[in-house]
Amino acid sequence: MSWNARIEIALDQRRQASAFRRRQPNAGGNGRWLAHDGRRYLNFSGNDYLGLSQHADLIAAWQQGAARFGVGSGGSGHVTGFSATHQQFEAQLAEWQGYRRALLFISGFAANQALLAAMLQAEDRILADKLSHASLLEAAVHSPAQLRRFAHNNPESLRRLLNTPTQGETLVVTEGVFSMDGDAAPLAALHRLTREHGGWLMVDDAHGVGVVGEKGRGSCWQQGIRPELLVLTFGKAFGCSGAAVLCDEATADYLLQFARHLIYSTAMPAAQVCALQASLTCIQQADDLRDKLAANVARFRAGAGQMGLRLTTSSGAIQPLIVGDNQSALTLAQRLREQGLWVSAIRPPTVPPGSARLRLTITAAHQPEDIDILLETLNGCSHRISE
Repeated sequence: MSWNARIEIALDQRRQASAFRRRQPNAGGNGRWLAHDGRRYLNFSGNDYLGLSQHADLIAAWQQGAARFGVGSGGSGHVTGFSATHQQFEAQLAEWQGYRRALLFISGFAANQALLAAMLQAEDRILADKLSHASLLEAAVHSPAQLRRFAHNNPESLRRLLNTPTQGETLVVTEGVFSMDGDAAPLAALHRLTREHGGWLMVDDAHGVGVVGEKGRGSCWQQGIRPELLVLTFGKAFGCSGAAVLCDEATADYLLQFARHLIYSTAMPAAQVCALQASLTCIQQADDLRDKLAANVARFRAGAGQMGLRLTTSSGAIQPLIVGDNQSALTLAQRLREQGLWVSAIRPPTVPPGSARLRLTITAAHQPEDIDILLETLNGCSHRISE
C-alpha cells in the first residue's frame, strides 16, 4: 500500500466516525472572549482558569523581560539558554512546593515524556491510572518498562497490581485533576499504597495547581502529600506555557544528565520566565479569584442540575457535559457556536468510546451573566440534538 493510500484510508476512517479534527484560528486572545472569522464569542473552552493570561502584571513582566533579555533563549539550558532568571524561578517553585529542586521544561507534554523515558528500565513497571493524559500513557507505552493500568481513581485496583511481584522498581502515575473528566484523584490513598510497596508516585497536576490548595499550591498540597515526582504546567491557571518537574536533589541531577527532552530542547525565553514569576505572585495572592471561580462553578452546576444535564462529578473548572455519540456532540457544539458560545466537542480517542462530550470550562474571568447565558443556550439547544 502506498503512503498516499494509507493516509487517505486513515483520514476517511476519521471522517466516517465523526472524529476528524480541525484547528480553528482565533483572532482575539483566549480569555473570557475570543474572536473568530469576524465574530466575538464567549469562551467556554480555554484552560485559563484564573484569567491570568490577560493580567496586566504578567503582560508587563513579559514586556520588561523581552526588553532586557530579548525574545529567545538562544539554546538549550545545557548550552546558553539557562539564565539567572531561570535559576531564580526554579528556586521559587521548589520553595513554594516544599521540594529541594525544580527543573523547567518547555511544555507539560515534554516534561511527562522526559520523566518516563529517563527514569525507567526494562525490569521496572509503570502502574498508571486508566484515564491518565496521553502524554503519560504514550511515554509509558514507548518506555522499556511494563505498563499496567489501574481502574480510574480506584485505590483497590492499584493495590491488586502492587501486590503482583516485580523484579524492578515501581512508578505509579496519575493526574491531580483529570483533564477530560475534571475529577480529583484520591492522592493520599494512592501515595500511601505506593509507599507501602516501595514505589514512587508521579503526579501531573496541570489542572490543579493554581486552582486548589493553600495559596494555589495544588492537589498534592491540598491532600497533604509530597509525591516523589510532581509535574506542574503553566498553560492553565498560570496563564502562560511551559512546565516544571519538582523532585529531590539527586533526581534533579540525574534528569540533568539523562532527560533528553530537557538536554536537547531550546530553553524557554527568559522573558517568559519573568511572566511566570509574576504569575506565581498573582497565584499566591489569588484567593479572591479562586473564590470567584468556585462561585461560578457552583452557579453552573446548580442550573445544570435543574435542567437534568448529564455532568460528571467534577467540582472544579472543568465541567464535562456527556453527550454520547460523536455526531451529537459536534452538532450541539455547532449550535452553541451559532449562538455566540465557543465550546469544543471532545471525541474518542481523547475520551473513551461512547463518551463524546462538550468540555466546558468555567473560569474566574466569567461573569455571572455569562454563566446564565450558557445555561439558557444549553437549555434551548440540548433537547434538539437528535433533530
